[in-house]
Amino acid sequence: MAETADRIVIVEPKVEWPEEFNQLAMQLQQVLGALALRIDHIGSTAIPGLPAKDVIDIQITLADLNDDRAVRLLSAAGFNHRPLVQRDNLIGYTAEPKQLAKQFFREIPGMRRAHLHLREQGRLNQAYPLLMRDYLKAQPKVAQAYSAIKRELALYFADDANAYYAIKDPYMDSLYYAACLWHDSGRPVDKSSA
Repeated sequence: MAETADRIVIVEPKVEWPEEFNQLAMQLQQVLGALALRIDHIGSTAIPGLPAKDVIDIQITLADLNDDRAVRLLSAAGFNHRPLVQRDNLIGYTAEPKQLAKQFFREIPGMRRAHLHLREQGRLNQAYPLLMRDYLKAQPKVAQAYSAIKRELALYFADDANAYYAIKDPYMDSLYYAACLWHDSGRPVDKSSA
């Protein structure tokens, strides 16, 4: 579900997205220090050539999500904590809820739009965006289909984020299960696009 009433706009890929991530990652590393086990560029802006909302998605991997130091440090640095967003959803997943627990922040007001997802090392929701990113990079035809879905949803539901995500999220979860099969079978590359 969307956490804001922002209008859904899909833009053409921008060459500056990786560098914008790098700048944000350096800033986050300075704020969090060793608390951040890793800082990853995730989501559509992390996939070269993929249209996306102009929002840099960042995953910050922590050793312990219950350790509130990261939340305190990010809040003190001016990042906008969204405490009502406490978990991810995954259609068809019924195991323990802590596997989907997270903390969520938006950018410092007035700065480049970004979504910060704090997740715990080794949990399902921490692995999910990394696997999806790598799968879509390796499977350009799947990425192209995903692009078409996003564009159509944004066309019909630009002002209804709840409807946009109600359709997009289950589609992404279907792709996730395909990505798991891809990963488990040795990560074959889509040679038909070469």
